[in-house]
Amino acid sequence: MRLITLDDIIDTYAKSKQRGVSFIASKFNFSGIKRTKSTFNELNTVSANWWIIPEVKKRWNLLITGDKNMEFEEFLVKELLKDTKGLKMLSIGSGICDHELKFASFDNFEEILCLDINEVLFDEAKKIANQKELKNIKFKLQNIYEYDFPENYFDIVFFHHSLHHFKNIDQLVGQKIKQTLKEKGVLVIDEFVGPNRLQFPKHQIKAVNQSLQLIPKKYRKRYLLNFYKNKIYGSGVLRVILADPSECVESESIIPAVHRHLKPIYETPYGGNILANTLKDIAHHFVDLDPEKEKVLKELFEFENQYLKEHSSDFVFGVYQKE
Repeated sequence: MRLITLDDIIDTYAKSKQRGVSFIASKFNFSGIKRTKSTFNELNTVSANWWIIPEVKKRWNLLITGDKNMEFEEFLVKELLKDTKGLKMLSIGSGICDHELKFASFDNFEEILCLDINEVLFDEAKKIANQKELKNIKFKLQNIYEYDFPENYFDIVFFHHSLHHFKNIDQLVGQKIKQTLKEKGVLVIDEFVGPNRLQFPKHQIKAVNQSLQLIPKKYRKRYLLNFYKNKIYGSGVLRVILADPSECVESESIIPAVHRHLKPIYETPYGGNILANTLKDIAHHFVDLDPEKEKVLKELFEFENQYLKEHSSDFVFGVYQKE
């Protein structure tokens, strides 16, 4: 376990430039919940992470749905939930509810309840729901640890990059989620399932540094900064906890817990071990492509493909049924 690294210093400086000194100051708060909320409470935050790259999103789609142009929401409804109506979904840690609003546009869903602690993001989600005249989506501002899960009520429980923020995963999945799902109900996750507290192993850090050498220097200039990304050192656990006490608190326990309590009916890895770490802070160079940039991305994709032949994926999409 790494307590503090050079990346911690670089990332703190980068965040001060990208999100302002006030964001850094928000991390010096004794309240863990307030530090967690500060991570997510800004609308339209501009970043340079792997998820802003269109070709990366197409890669996710291809690995998850088999079609680079089909997102998992459409895939889930058309392939796994087809011919079903009156569905009730509970989404936990919904944030701005991008995915839940997409689900609400399908007539399969009678009720979608979004649960989160962040009123800033919920206020924006409510505006979008009203603009789209979506009547089947509701928003409940509440801590999951205080939520009273109704028994045998929901057809679907959904986590999108939020389950790794919760502790006591085995109890959450094995008791509360199973309790609230109807018979044959399903848990749907799109999740980071890699190492706790982002403590990536040495072989992964070494591979990321090798992948960085595939990128010409001009595309390694960090977002809003005047220096280049030549090497990573991994995150120190102290900064991870200070920045967000909930970050990856039990992430590596997710898949074992889910498999222990629910039956997998669809599960597919989509990598991220190399790409997420390599492209952090330099992803903005690859939003708009030319032949050279396209070639670089293809080489990075193939590098990660080779890495995943011997190592488990950090990100997984899965659907699991209550038996």
